[in-house]
Amino acid sequence: MKLNTIAPAIGAKRDRVRVGRGIGSGLGKTAGRGHKGQHARSGGYHKVGFEGGQMPLQRRIPKRGFRNAQATAIIEITLDMLESASIAGFVDLEALRLRRFVRGTCTAVKIIQTGEIRSAITVKGLRASAGARKAIELAGGKVEN
Repeated sequence: MKLNTIAPAIGAKRDRVRVGRGIGSGLGKTAGRGHKGQHARSGGYHKVGFEGGQMPLQRRIPKRGFRNAQATAIIEITLDMLESASIAGFVDLEALRLRRFVRGTCTAVKIIQTGEIRSAITVKGLRASAGARKAIELAGGKVEN
């Protein structure tokens, strides 16, 4: 490959359409803008969602609910997932990130009592439900905060 042989893919570039250049071009006279109206004028403008003065759809539909921007999403981890994420019998948020159980900017993780745990695991810095805490301690592990 040489610099002088590089070209865009076939069909990637299209010729510029020259409008208003005679009836034979197919885009003469009104230049594809139709007859009269706001869109036919130069500088014709309306904001997104504007419906010509009619009440816009986003204002006609009833609004319900509320989503708190400050709320932290708590990701739930089962006992089975916890056991598979353990590194040398230890689990923390970083270990869960390595196994991709936790992604993004999540900081709150809670262990729930679903599945079963067989090996002794030390859990650090994670929340745990009462049942999950009991199951981890019965298996010989411990939950540290």
